[in-house]
Amino acid sequence: MQERALGSQGLVASAIGYGAMGTAVGYGPSDDAESVAAIRRAHELGVTHFDTAELYGWGDGEKLLGRALAPVRDEVTIATKFGFVRGGGQDSRPGHVREVVDASLRHLGVETIDVLYQHIPDPSVPIEDVVGVMKECVEAGKVRYLGLSNTGEDALRRAHAVHPISVLQHEYSIFALESESLFPVLEELGIGFVAYSPLAHGFLSGAVRSRDHYDADDFRQGFAWWEPENFDANVAIVAELTKVAEAKGATLAQLALAWLLTRRPYVVPIPGSRNPVRVAQNVAAVGLSLTGDDLARIAEIAPGGGRTA
Repeated sequence: MQERALGSQGLVASAIGYGAMGTAVGYGPSDDAESVAAIRRAHELGVTHFDTAELYGWGDGEKLLGRALAPVRDEVTIATKFGFVRGGGQDSRPGHVREVVDASLRHLGVETIDVLYQHIPDPSVPIEDVVGVMKECVEAGKVRYLGLSNTGEDALRRAHAVHPISVLQHEYSIFALESESLFPVLEELGIGFVAYSPLAHGFLSGAVRSRDHYDADDFRQGFAWWEPENFDANVAIVAELTKVAEAKGATLAQLALAWLLTRRPYVVPIPGSRNPVRVAQNVAAVGLSLTGDDLARIAEIAPGGGRTA
């Protein structure tokens, strides 16, 4: 597996990581044994960077990931996040952050969290205060590297002035291009980028279905890509992208992941699958080379990402 530097503080990750949200929440019923098998298969295939959060099952997701990776703990980096509270809302007050970090260490069964993210901005707490307590966690040996998620340029600059930020995490895929506007500041400050939902919450998986097929609590119920006025147009985009993939002897998901790897050398996508076979297919995307003509065709098919209005 190829490796990529995330930031300039020493954090290195496999070119494709693993996002563990779906093992605990959001995408219908899950089987813990299969999820553990998928996580371990990812590691066997060279994945070294694994991502979770307190929010994913309120500790259950961290426990599962920690258990799955315990035999290879020294061979991987584990990232987790804080910032949400049960019932909705945000809480990044320093005291709460300290509590969550200690709980995450217990849930993961580790002595140090490799990457700690603020999951979402908290408008009631200045980012300087948030990063200040994150810095304390680094100094105490509880955390190695700091990251921010779902935030913008101003907060990123202010945070980086308090303590170096190694990585920014945002949604990014052929269907979601908004985060590209942040690339200039990342390059200026020397910050890496982790792309979550690189398969557009499954729309680029090759197995997308209409909203009616998903449970009421499935995250996809809330995305505009599945709205009736958008769904057919997005299925048409997927059909054209699939033709590009098939011409390369690849799956649609592999095309979508390989596309991300061409965007910048500091971009690491973190697809998440609970199926070991699908994990292997995703990892194989590192070997798919896209030509200039391929990239031009993808841009022609989805010039503004997925249809949302």
